Amino acid sequence: MIGKMIRLERILNRETNRTVIVPMDHGVTVGPIDGLIDMKTAVNNVAMGGANAIVIHKGLVTTGHRRRGRDVGLIVHLSSSTSLSPFPNAKTLVCTVEEAIKLGADAVSIHINIGDGTEREMLADFGQVARDARDWGMPLLAMIYPRGEKIKDEYEPKVLKHAARLGAEIGADIVKVSYTGAVETFREVVQGCPVPVVIAGGPKMSSDREILEMVKGAIEAGGAGVSIGRNVFQHRNPTRMVGAISLLVHENSTVDEALAFLQTPDVER
Repeated sequence: MIGKMIRLERILNRETNRTVIVPMDHGVTVGPIDGLIDMKTAVNNVAMGGANAIVIHKGLVTTGHRRRGRDVGLIVHLSSSTSLSPFPNAKTLVCTVEEAIKLGADAVSIHINIGDGTEREMLADFGQVARDARDWGMPLLAMIYPRGEKIKDEYEPKVLKHAARLGAEIGADIVKVSYTGAVETFREVVQGCPVPVVIAGGPKMSSDREILEMVKGAIEAGGAGVSIGRNVFQHRNPTRMVGAISLLVHENSTVDEALAFLQTPDVER
């Protein structure tokens, strides 16, 4: 479908078929955390760094629309839960594909926690969203995390392979999962998933090198890029961090080259 192809090119670099996505949907889950207070500034910071797309909830589309600066793809997030709930892993649909279209979205996203006690309901929602997205020619990003009583280690390659494959099988166009921690094992995740796989950023990391090495490992394994939030928008220089990550994702730079770019603000790309 030509509509989906056109929209995908707004969130995937058409030359590299990779992407740098910055999720900014955290306000629903944990409130207005550092880095996401002034949304226009936050969005502008990552857009100027070269992010391909951002992820936000429907209510922030208007307040986050800058009317200036560099363009950035818009992914509207459809599901949510809060950290205050006794069931924080149970995601509920709070937006529809049709609403996202009216808001000007280039894609939609949904979060599924497989292994949770409410997995059945979340998978039903996933199926419905995938069907609607297909009917409307809207790209779908599925964020799939293994979280539940039977999950001993949510970073175990076996369960991440399962998570990625499930996302593709239900109908996602891009799947987001956690990084396994090693190129060899993440390559298995990518090989088992017939659609592009991007990595989550996870909790705030202790060093820039640690972040960039994770990104480089995912790309070397065949990953299609990143969907990193806190480690970007809470960075001391979000614009530079996005630029450094983009060097790895789109230009196959080394970690040292990306670090040099990040640490030398007066060097122009």
